[in-house]
Amino acid sequence: MSADITTAPAAGVNAYAFPRHEQTFPTLTQQEIERMRRFGDLRSYRDGEALFETGKVGPGMFVVLSGTVTITQRDGLGHITPIIDQGPGQFLAEIGQLSGRIALVDGHADGDVETLLIPPDQLRALLVAEAELGERIMRALILRRVSLIQGGAGGPVLIGPASLGDTARLQNFLARNGQPHHVLDPAADKDAADLVARYATSRADLPLVVCPDGRVLRNPSEPAIAYAIGMIGEHNHEKLYDVAVVGSGPAGLATAVYAASEGLSVAVFDARAFGGQAGASARIENYLGFPTGISGQALAGRAFNQAQKFGAEMLIPVSIRSLDCSRSDGVFHLATDCGKSMRAKSVVVASGARYRRPEIANLEKFEGRGVWYWASPIEAKLCLGQDVVLVGGGNSAGQAAVFLSSHARKVYMIIRGGGLGASMSRYLIERIEATDNIELMFNTEVVGLEGDDDASLARVRWRSRLAPEEHSLDIRNLFLFVGADPATGWLEGCGVMVDRGGFVVTGAQCQKKDGQQVSALETSVPGVFAVGDVRSGSVKRVGGAIGEGAQVVAALHFYLADAMKPSL
Repeated sequence: MSADITTAPAAGVNAYAFPRHEQTFPTLTQQEIERMRRFGDLRSYRDGEALFETGKVGPGMFVVLSGTVTITQRDGLGHITPIIDQGPGQFLAEIGQLSGRIALVDGHADGDVETLLIPPDQLRALLVAEAELGERIMRALILRRVSLIQGGAGGPVLIGPASLGDTARLQNFLARNGQPHHVLDPAADKDAADLVARYATSRADLPLVVCPDGRVLRNPSEPAIAYAIGMIGEHNHEKLYDVAVVGSGPAGLATAVYAASEGLSVAVFDARAFGGQAGASARIENYLGFPTGISGQALAGRAFNQAQKFGAEMLIPVSIRSLDCSRSDGVFHLATDCGKSMRAKSVVVASGARYRRPEIANLEKFEGRGVWYWASPIEAKLCLGQDVVLVGGGNSAGQAAVFLSSHARKVYMIIRGGGLGASMSRYLIERIEATDNIELMFNTEVVGLEGDDDASLARVRWRSRLAPEEHSLDIRNLFLFVGADPATGWLEGCGVMVDRGGFVVTGAQCQKKDGQQVSALETSVPGVFAVGDVRSGSVKRVGGAIGEGAQVVAALHFYLADAMKPSL
């Protein structure tokens, strides 16, 4: 693999690549630097010495006091791309340094350099203590990550046809978690073709994933790629957290933000990505404060960054397999999918719901190969100019149908019931009715799927519930929005009460052993709380979930204070 090194001056060439350049790379005043000194230590580097390297844990944020640092991107294929040169008064970091993640770029001293190094914990303290300065720094950190994502360079390289279901699966996972990456098609790129010939013995090995350190993974699982690129760092499993939040949808993220901002130590777990089902929404238009709407990904991304700003530890993707509520040592134990056990004084169940799978023969065979449970820009590209089928009649289905209609030739929207009025907001119904290429098919259900030689979806069969005849159409992408079931399997055996539907029961329906009523969001197990969609009786709306996430923090404080009282 030959290196493709661009030698043009980074600062001059790339300045126009950043639409908000002054906000992305601000220059600090001498007075601002003086206020920052108490948060860091002086570090000096000789010409050519690395301050940080791609794929290695970054030490924190550097403030350049003298000299120049050259920032470049490097991927596992050996391609090196200059980004920008940073001089006195500028700082070097991006959003990952709030939590001590690996560096996504290289930084080398161009001549002798003197810096102020602010480690992650002190960087978070700086952002909180220096509100106005912290706002400028935080905005820059976020914009730099956005630039890396939009630039299509850096991070892991996915090698495989863009139309391949597993390529879309990994793209979606990385995009949902805000991880820079890019895709190379071996049919159009010689380096990619050479790697496929060397590492892929069959189509099942695709896509290949080339990590920044040069490691090559064959069609990895989401946790495997996450560990390989440093999304999940090495954590102290002996640490005792005040709160363990299981699930990082709107409710879990709100809990993390409010709890961490009030001084509680918080660990947040999620099996896939932050944002939950809301994170996959193309546009949320009925959330307070966003009159023009906001994508679920953007809303969740802001909350994710905010939680890290206040020190919440985000462990994604990490699945919780079980919860031990015996508290033999006075705390809860959460068993993770990697075989480790995490400890917490209290637990917030925010695991939401898992996408419901209708009873269709061969459905699992086509999941990720034409059957999707969300509609992101990645799936939308696969549908360009094609007919698609979307099943569902709720708000999520309506948002997805409108979004897909701007990419697909036609959207067949299959609804099992006789109308939309009982399950969908009026503004969405009106928008769907006004969209020419959305065809509503009421009292209809999908009854069969057929594949092609590559085991990808090729044809969908459906039938009216009012007539016996079957109909079919060549369809390569089927979107299912048929509701969700509560993700509470990990709670089995720990004594947490659930209702007939499996949702967690809280509040008045639970009583303490002494007959006292528990708080509104507390479960039948003292110290375990439930918020958001997973809670029995919740309103199943983003706004309601965020409200419960904020509300539960008061109950957490009360419980933790009571638990720390000495027994008489």
